[in-house]
Amino acid sequence: MLTTAVTPGSPNWLDLTSPDTADSATFYATVLGWTFAATDPEDGTHGLFRQYGRTVAAVGPVGPDDGAPAWTISFCSLDVDRTAELVETAGGLVHTTASDAAATAAAAAVPLATLAEARTVHCTDSTGARFAVRQPGRTPGLEAVTDPGTFCWAECHSVDAEAAKAFYRAVFAWQEQDVPLGEAMYTVLTPAGGGTDDAHGGLMQLSPGHTAAGTGSHWLPYFEVPNVDAAVALAERLRATVRIPPTDVHGVGRLARLADPYGAVFAVITSAATSG
Repeated sequence: MLTTAVTPGSPNWLDLTSPDTADSATFYATVLGWTFAATDPEDGTHGLFRQYGRTVAAVGPVGPDDGAPAWTISFCSLDVDRTAELVETAGGLVHTTASDAAATAAAAAVPLATLAEARTVHCTDSTGARFAVRQPGRTPGLEAVTDPGTFCWAECHSVDAEAAKAFYRAVFAWQEQDVPLGEAMYTVLTPAGGGTDDAHGGLMQLSPGHTAAGTGSHWLPYFEVPNVDAAVALAERLRATVRIPPTDVHGVGRLARLADPYGAVFAVITSAATSG
């Protein structure tokens, strides 16, 4: 499961881009119980999502190079420059050069906390899925995960699952365990040197139907909730779109996939007791 420990290769941070951060803050406050704390009181568009005073995600406006509103998962690296080199060697793309948060914040005239006090580089894997690599600074990472209302699982849906596995194996040295999921195969991902209980995410092949409809490779964050059906009902009332309705998955839990009012896709899950 996810932890807040600084573990190379594990999810370490979560960012949302939105054209209306105030409205997004209201949406996630209602659905997941978060509060919003602006890191620039005068601007008000950059900030942190918190639960009981603990940082659970960050939010900012959609930038000129961001594309559509989306959630971005950052994976921990103790040497972001070296990891960026590995991304390119493995066939991925590096979209931004790693820079110190202090220098970037000064150039952008925004508070250091807005950029999570870290060095971050945004990338695309060899199959087209966007993600980020984060080297922790004074802020180690998220302060709460796996609790109700927080980030609990990272899942990659790929147009070429085998190529994606090879890519992340080369970049992060993740350990893999393939398990059957209905008629498909699901690969459970664990940081290098971790045990079964340290799994942080999964990877699976997009179906021909999804690829034919134009769905590309992407990472999907999961949020733990006490009641999936209640969370989906709240989200729908606030203009969210249900991509997959509440569904029971044996041994995993009850889950659903949503797009928030601006199209950022995420999933909610009430984990089965045996899954931790």
